[in-house]
Amino acid sequence: MGVFLNLIDALLFFYFTIIAICAPLIDSQACLPAHLYPKVIVDLTTWYSREFGDYLMVEKPNFFVGLVWLELLFAWPLSLLNLYAILGGRSWFRTTCLVYGVSTLTSMVAILSEMLGSHRASDKLLMMHFPFLGFAVLAILRGLLPYSGKTTAAGRRSGVTKKKRV
Repeated sequence: MGVFLNLIDALLFFYFTIIAICAPLIDSQACLPAHLYPKVIVDLTTWYSREFGDYLMVEKPNFFVGLVWLELLFAWPLSLLNLYAILGGRSWFRTTCLVYGVSTLTSMVAILSEMLGSHRASDKLLMMHFPFLGFAVLAILRGLLPYSGKTTAAGRRSGVTKKKRV
């Protein structure tokens, strides 16, 4: 099971690194003024929106802006904590991973429901967003799997420290 957990952690580390970079630089442009960003980052977002047909980034409907704020204020800090937890082998990683996964899954269901229901999303755009749904499910599963670090069971004493009562 240790190799399996290490593989999941490596995949999630890659994912959380992408979120740690893209959320403040790219996604936040849906709710913050463009003059706050370097021109090259604004141009990258414009190219992405045009290339993938991401009408949500262009039109910025209220529900989408709200979900981006949720990502920036809640999910992005959790992704940073998860990066730290993976690198440091922290026991609370399961909890933060589970919370992150549930939050992201909820957001992705709303976004993908809009994209699929409106019939405005290109296949390319859907293929860009479905992996985020998959990583959210992976984060939830990782949160439900046992901790991979070395821990001692609470309340147990080693045979050496046990005393016989007379």
